Amino acid sequence: MADESNSNDKQAPGSARRLSDESDTDNTQPGDAAASRSADGASDSSGDGVENISDQLAKVRSEFLYLYAEFENYKKNAIKERSDLRKYGSERLVVDLLNVLDIFETALALEPTTENAASFRKGIEMTATELKATLQRNGIEEMPALGTAFNPNHHEALSSEESADLPPGHVSRVFKKPYKLHERVVRPGQVVVAKAKG
Repeated sequence: MADESNSNDKQAPGSARRLSDESDTDNTQPGDAAASRSADGASDSSGDGVENISDQLAKVRSEFLYLYAEFENYKKNAIKERSDLRKYGSERLVVDLLNVLDIFETALALEPTTENAASFRKGIEMTATELKATLQRNGIEEMPALGTAFNPNHHEALSSEESADLPPGHVSRVFKKPYKLHERVVRPGQVVVAKAKG
């Protein structure tokens, strides 16, 4: 009996060590597996995030290139429209003036005589009326000058003269009438300004 007890006592430490090793092995394996799975999951998640960012960048770049192309087309069209406006913006006025020119040429084709002098003059007057109407249709209007107060924005004073009919500083004579295009003066009138008698 003593021999068997001693034998068991001798074997016990080795068995205990084997059980401890097995226990340690069993205890560490689940943790290692979980850590490995977590690392794999993090790697997959990181890969998905990079791929999503790449897709978004590609989408933004595509949209930018599209908008850039649209803007370039807009600039080209705007430049062409401005160029056409400068070249052909007065087309309507030109067509109207050509109609007036036709009337002038018709009148000039007639040989004036004493018999048709009155009719010739009337034709010239009608042509002048048509020319003024043409200018008005295109926004060009004559501005009042004679008898009005001198306005340096509308008139250019060529000289001054004494006048008994007008107060000083008013237009007494007009050499060239002032005209405006809509609200802008395109040609100031050339006038003589009245002054008080010395």
